[in-house]
Amino acid sequence: MFRALADATRRDIVRRTLTEEATVSQLATAYEMSFAAVQKHVAVLEGAGLVTKHPKGRERLVRGNPDALRRIQQLLDAYEQIWRGRIARLDALLNEE
Repeated sequence: MFRALADATRRDIVRRTLTEEATVSQLATAYEMSFAAVQKHVAVLEGAGLVTKHPKGRERLVRGNPDALRRIQQLLDAYEQIWRGRIARLDALLNEE
């Protein structure tokens, strides 16, 4: 998931598709890159579970997955607590001297 979110274009695609679903063609018009490049970005996001695609006629609609983002947020919150604890212990050690 983090590798998929490392790219600014992919983060933007997730942001756009959380509020409303869009076709890959619609997404492609928002970026200065080829349709194929946007399609590859969407494929990476889909592989990470951050978006889903479903057919509507001849097109495929892309929809952001808020549950995946909630899981990421929970993981980041857990890491934040770990690091806050480590920093607090380091501060305590440094203040003992």
